[in-house]
Amino acid sequence: MVPVTYETGDWRGWRDAAETALYGPGGFYRRPEGPAGHFRTSVHASGLFAAAVAELLTSTAGSLGLEEPALIDVGAGRGELLTGVLAALPPGLSVRAYAVERADRPADLDPRIEWTAEIPQGLDGLLFANEWLDNVPVDVAEVDADGVIRRVLVREDGEERLGDEVTGADADWLARWWPLGEPGTRAEIGRPRDEAWAAAAGSLASGLAVAVDYAHTAGARPPFGTLTGFRDGREVRPVPDGSCDITAHVALDACAAPGGAELVGQREALRRLGVSGERPPLALASSDPAGYVRALSRAGEAAELTAKGGLGDFTWLMQRVGRPLRDWSA
Repeated sequence: MVPVTYETGDWRGWRDAAETALYGPGGFYRRPEGPAGHFRTSVHASGLFAAAVAELLTSTAGSLGLEEPALIDVGAGRGELLTGVLAALPPGLSVRAYAVERADRPADLDPRIEWTAEIPQGLDGLLFANEWLDNVPVDVAEVDADGVIRRVLVREDGEERLGDEVTGADADWLARWWPLGEPGTRAEIGRPRDEAWAAAAGSLASGLAVAVDYAHTAGARPPFGTLTGFRDGREVRPVPDGSCDITAHVALDACAAPGGAELVGQREALRRLGVSGERPPLALASSDPAGYVRALSRAGEAAELTAKGGLGDFTWLMQRVGRPLRDWSA
């Protein structure tokens, strides 16, 4: 690639281009079909995921002595997770539910859910962000033939070229979290995600903040980055024209760096919350055939949520905020 001056003509950094493509007028996440029209998340795969979040909310409320905990869903899509959690809550638990999303409120959404474009501040409870940070736009860096780390520029048609050298806070972030060496190697500059997560977790007065995403950690960064697109259920070339999702895996260890956070795989996180892919005993088929079929279906759904090479590869960032919580991992 030939270096050019950053931000000239139709060429923009990936962060700016993705922001417009995803969230601008006519952007991908403002389309009427919503994310579920293009890819399947844990929320869409099984109601067991919402039930697990309901269990986590109940545990958090009990640990803090909250009679009416808040549940804040950041990157709420069309409200699918909140709808499922409200249906799975134990009788008698009142919840203040907030869907944080830039798209318009769905017409048929449960009236108990407050729809907002901004994360509410100062609440006590559970903040949950499922596959949100991977859609916080970031710039991409690449090492040129001379060993200089430059910002990758992109046109609306997806064509790329190299721009100015990466300097300042972005260069410092790369040096600490994603060092680059050989020409042609690439990285996504995750500093905006660190800041977005710090603001989200910091919005709670007390409780638990959870981010769930495909992630990588220091020592195992992908040498050419993970930037990609999704459209109609298929992975496609990332093109910042609003026609596809633009996503990249998250350096969750950098987001968790300020302290007080735990990183745990989805398989283990869901196991702690009572979701297991173990098949029911065959004896149940004789004593309770209908119950066996239900348990078998549940085990199949749980297996999908925890499968290696699939949804089970997600990582959960668990960050306690404010007053101490009972150890939920017991």
